[in-house]
Amino acid sequence: MATTTPDYERVKVFSAAIRIFHWLRALSIVILTVTGFYISWPYLVGADTTDVLLQGWIRYGHLVCGFTLCAVTLVRAYLFFFSKSDIERRSFADVKNFRSWIIQIKSYFWIGHLDHKGVYGPLQFMTYLGVSLMAAFMCLTGLILYANVYHEGLGGALWSSAAWLTQVFGGLAWVRILHHYVTWGFIIFLLIHIYMAVWMGIRFKHNAVDAIVSGYDYHPKH
Repeated sequence: MATTTPDYERVKVFSAAIRIFHWLRALSIVILTVTGFYISWPYLVGADTTDVLLQGWIRYGHLVCGFTLCAVTLVRAYLFFFSKSDIERRSFADVKNFRSWIIQIKSYFWIGHLDHKGVYGPLQFMTYLGVSLMAAFMCLTGLILYANVYHEGLGGALWSSAAWLTQVFGGLAWVRILHHYVTWGFIIFLLIHIYMAVWMGIRFKHNAVDAIVSGYDYHPKH
C-alpha cells in the first residue's frame, strides 16, 4: 500500500538577533541560578577555611551574568516593539481574542489544530511576558543588592535610588528574599518550557525546538 508524505514549507520565524539574545538570556539565567545558590550557601568552602577566593570568583561570575541579563532584557524589550519583523507583536492579536485561547487549550488536549496569527499562542505569549517581567524584577532587585555592597562607580551612582527602593521593599532582607523566590520561578519555568517545546514539536509535527537555533520552522502545505 502506497503512503504519501506531506510536503512542508520552510518559514523564517526568528531573526538572528532574537536567537542570540534568547540563548544569552538562557545561559545567563542558568549561571545566575547556580552562582546565586552558591552565594547564599557556599557549600564548597568549609566554615573554618581562609580560602575565600572561590567565593570571589563565583560572585564575579554572578555579577557578569547579572549585567548581561540586564542588557538582554532591555534589548529584547526594544526588539519586541521596534524590530522590523512583527511576528512577535502579531501574537498579541491572539491574546485579545477569546477564541484563540479556546483553540490553544483544546489543542493541548489533542482536540483540533493550533492556529495563531503570530509566532506564539496566547498562553505562550502571556507566559513569556511573565518571564520577561520576572527578568526585569530580578535585574531591579539585583541592582539594589549590588548598590548595597559596592559603593563606588556604578554602585555609588545607583545608591540613592537603591536606598529608596530598599525602603519600598521593606528592607534589604525582603529584597534578598524576593530575589531568591523569583529564582525558583525561573527554575520551574525552565523545566516546563523545555518539556513544552519538545512536546509541541511532537504534537504538531513542526520545528519547535530547532527554530530557536536555525530560525526556521516547517509547516505542512495544505
